[in-house]
Amino acid sequence: MRVIYMGTPDFAVPCLQKIIEKEHEVVAVFTQPDKPKGRGNKMTMPPVKELALEHNIAVYQPNKIKTPEMVELIRDLEPQIIIVVAYGHLLSKEILDIPPFGCINVHASLLPKYRGAAPINWAIINGEEVTGNTTMYMDVGMDTGDIILKDSLTIGEDETAGELHDRLSIMGADLLLNTIDLIERGEVERQKQNDEEATYAPIMNKELGNIDWNKSAFEIKNLIRGTNPWPSAFTTYQDKTMKIWKSRVEKIDETYPAGKIIRVTKEEVFVGTGKDMLVIQELQFSGGKRLSVKDFLVGNHIDEDVILGEDYNL
Repeated sequence: MRVIYMGTPDFAVPCLQKIIEKEHEVVAVFTQPDKPKGRGNKMTMPPVKELALEHNIAVYQPNKIKTPEMVELIRDLEPQIIIVVAYGHLLSKEILDIPPFGCINVHASLLPKYRGAAPINWAIINGEEVTGNTTMYMDVGMDTGDIILKDSLTIGEDETAGELHDRLSIMGADLLLNTIDLIERGEVERQKQNDEEATYAPIMNKELGNIDWNKSAFEIKNLIRGTNPWPSAFTTYQDKTMKIWKSRVEKIDETYPAGKIIRVTKEEVFVGTGKDMLVIQELQFSGGKRLSVKDFLVGNHIDEDVILGEDYNL
């Protein structure tokens, strides 16, 4: 199969790797432009570009994909199929109509749930127990095309967005290969999405990690998991920003003030919430390292009765 591949981040790498291993002819890769990264603002290429260059595949990095020049370039490349995985641009109808076998997308949710940019994060934040990948024929909407295949998995009780991301990226590559095989054999059964069942997973931003201690401990724990590794869940301890990386829920019958540090042990910090207690196990203060509470308390102190988040202003 003559393929144009469009993708950008780590999530899109396993799919491209599998396509290459199966000896499909990848005639070009389209990815986002290089971006400055890190303290030195060093220009860094997207992970998909790195893999493409390792295999001597032509790489294009347009700021916009819908321009007449890009449409003509794609048409000249004569792809039989276009594969899109976490590319970051919507495709125009002109582009969607170019490949005879269509434009296929791998999306990290069980569509129509969690259409949008951050399905992995929001599945965890919302307390879902099951998620997966979906392959679909793309149309001009955002993740609204006809479904081809789905594959599901159970989300671990303590699994973070980063860990789930890695599992889904591997599963998605296998699902994509199965999808391409069905397309080549002419055995695809298209399934229209039920728009009434659709939910959305908007793009993440740093403010989403600000902990509301009036929520239940279960909801806060899910926020911590769902924003790990980025943008991370945070609060304030007195005048310092505190990121929380790992926690557990302590079920209790009593009610304590939301955000109040109730108890500090050698290994954990117990905090009141809208329901039950959140037990902090791993944290990080501004300018410091990410540490277990046990390691942090060697040489540092956390006071009881402090109200977390009390003086924080965005």
